[in-house]
Amino acid sequence: MTKTMMKKYAALIVRVGANLQKGQVAEIRAAVDQAEFASYVAEECYKAGASRVDIEWRYQPITKMTYKYRTLKSLSTVPAWKEEKMKQMVEEIPCLIHIESEDPDGLRGINREKMQKSRIATYPIIKKYNDAIENKDQWVIAAVPSYEWAKKVFPNEKKNRAYEMLWEAILNTVHVTKDNDPVAEWQKHNDNFRARCAWLNAQKFDYVEYKSANGTDFRASLIPEGRWCGGGETSLQDIYFNPNLPTEEIFTTPKKGMAEGKLVSTKPLSYQGQLIENFYIVFKDGKAVEWDAEKGKDILDKMLSMDEGAAYLGELALVPKDSPINESGILFYNTLFDENASCHVALGRGFMDCIDDFQHKTQEECHALGVNDSMIHVDFMIGADDLSITGYKDGKATPIFANGTWAN
Repeated sequence: MTKTMMKKYAALIVRVGANLQKGQVAEIRAAVDQAEFASYVAEECYKAGASRVDIEWRYQPITKMTYKYRTLKSLSTVPAWKEEKMKQMVEEIPCLIHIESEDPDGLRGINREKMQKSRIATYPIIKKYNDAIENKDQWVIAAVPSYEWAKKVFPNEKKNRAYEMLWEAILNTVHVTKDNDPVAEWQKHNDNFRARCAWLNAQKFDYVEYKSANGTDFRASLIPEGRWCGGGETSLQDIYFNPNLPTEEIFTTPKKGMAEGKLVSTKPLSYQGQLIENFYIVFKDGKAVEWDAEKGKDILDKMLSMDEGAAYLGELALVPKDSPINESGILFYNTLFDENASCHVALGRGFMDCIDDFQHKTQEECHALGVNDSMIHVDFMIGADDLSITGYKDGKATPIFANGTWAN
């Protein structure tokens, strides 16, 4: 991939994704093998007027070592310097730019028990700082290829060819081409989201029902004060940004404790560098009560037991089967992409900004309305060619999806 194209993409991430404003601090989180691309993003941040750009590096082999050699007691303690950093984030409200490129199988063999227990132990400390900046900051998740990830996606290609193919696929999903204006493309994209959301919000559905021949037969109640969102968001600082590049989804937060039935996954789920494949989950009174998987059931077990809210739903998302990502025919083994190729739901934390007038409500008030709280938010895909989704208002049925795409 040429430097020109990578810089064009970096500019999109900063200007449209994070929409960094003059004087803001930026923090880039990336893997060590993405140093070149991270430098392009950092330069774009400074060109946009960033007062400071910090980098937080990741490296999967060291992550595996960490959970192999450190004691559970050590892992369950948040060092003072990390807590001071989180305090500073609350004061500065930086733009967070996440660059994904990890190998989907890169954490295979990690000590899952130690990882789970340590994250549960440290979560109460981290949560208070995350809560303090929620909906105030701009953030964006975007992706660039690594050779390991590219070979997973294109296993029959040579390493360098697979890498270039993944670059091309990623840029296509985020509307970056050699001759176009990606900012203008994203403006049109967001306008389409606004129109769809306006129609859904006007319906004021009481609940939605999902059905597919693969076994999905599910119903979830909606929060009366809730709303459907999609595309860009506006922070409490009144800054519009696009948190996911790419995105094809329109989503809402369902009412906690009011979901029944079975959901069958239709794509593999990469969770913490490990794959869960061909699984289903059954819900009763809103909670996952039964599940199984052909591969990765032990990972699914741990994910659903992370905390009390992990077994409840936090999101319902609508993505038509004719989305550009799905029509590419590529399985990315990465939730950022695969969730935008398929209707999906998320286990765990819900979105407070899916509540009307959330700006003037406390977290406690949003939770009381039915927004789930959890330390996790994990999307899994349920879209199918024959999936139907029907909305109900006062007993009247209105088709939302038919045969995997919009009914109107």
